[in-house]
Amino acid sequence: MGVVRIKLSSINIEQLNNICNSIREIAAKTGVVVRGPIPLPTKKLKVTTRKSPCGDGTATFDRYEMRIHKRVLDIPSNEKVLHAIMRIRVPRNVNIKIEMKD
Repeated sequence: MGVVRIKLSSINIEQLNNICNSIREIAAKTGVVVRGPIPLPTKKLKVTTRKSPCGDGTATFDRYEMRIHKRVLDIPSNEKVLHAIMRIRVPRNVNIKIEMKD
């Protein structure tokens, strides 16, 4: 019997945690043991820009940062659980990737 690995990533950590909790609830209802959610390192994308549109003037900068949060869940492959997980409404800014492991 194999394992299903679910990888979730999002810039909104609240929605990401809500999806993880709903997957855990589905697994708990069917009596399947879930490993996770395992938090992976947060990727920080940083952009520094000049405040002045023309480039003259004092050297003041705007700093923007986007954080990408990731979680991993491992579930034993059970057809009933997988069908229930596929029916979850996933928000647009949450990426979900499901893969089979042996």
